[in-house]
Amino acid sequence: MYDLTLTGAQKTHLRGLGQQLSPALKLGKGGLTPAFFTELQKQLRAHELVKLRFLGAEREERAVLCTRIADEGRCLCVGVIGHTALFYRQNPEPAERSLTLP
Repeated sequence: MYDLTLTGAQKTHLRGLGQQLSPALKLGKGGLTPAFFTELQKQLRAHELVKLRFLGAEREERAVLCTRIADEGRCLCVGVIGHTALFYRQNPEPAERSLTLP
């Protein structure tokens, strides 16, 4: 599990930023493949905050998928609304961080 914990205010801040994002990843019939996680890691490294769109997944299935993505992707799920979810991982290099948390 990713070890960074966020306060409620930080999660709210990230969700606000996420409203302006377009989905960088889409998860469909292929499911959680190694290629999906490779792309997720690339997106997290570059942007820290990634919006994901679920295609054709039911509510219960989306909740399970978010937990698995957060665990296997070493990131935090900061919000889920409908068919979209936001994932965050702070860049380990302070000089390369693009987001500043309150």
